[in-house]
Amino acid sequence: MTTTARPRRTPRRNSALEKQVLAALEDMKAVNVKLLDVRGQTDITDAMIVASGNSDRHVRAIADRVIEKARESGRRPLGVEGTRDSEWVLVDLQDVLVHVMLPRVREFYAIEQLWEAVTPAPRPSRRRSTAARAPAP
Repeated sequence: MTTTARPRRTPRRNSALEKQVLAALEDMKAVNVKLLDVRGQTDITDAMIVASGNSDRHVRAIADRVIEKARESGRRPLGVEGTRDSEWVLVDLQDVLVHVMLPRVREFYAIEQLWEAVTPAPRPSRRRSTAARAPAP
């Protein structure tokens, strides 16, 4: 019996932008920071960073610091959503999406579990088998 070696997934290195975002989150004392590698699962981004703040003001301040650090490095956010209510603020930095949420909102939506559970489905073959065709009467 012969076994074939499975191809190993190369360990992912954090990009400079991810490091800046993580540093900004640490500076602002963000809670429960999680980095999700979503390459191969979606085309819209390479990574999602999910973090929590202790209050709506804290969530807004964390998001503002992330935006400030991104601008300092010459990156302009494509969009920022949720700053008015500040229960969930989304900062789109193109290669990195940053979600900053209140803990109750984070628990309710559970986006980490959604993205961790997703595995790319194998694509069906485009070939049609000749055995499946029935002869015409």
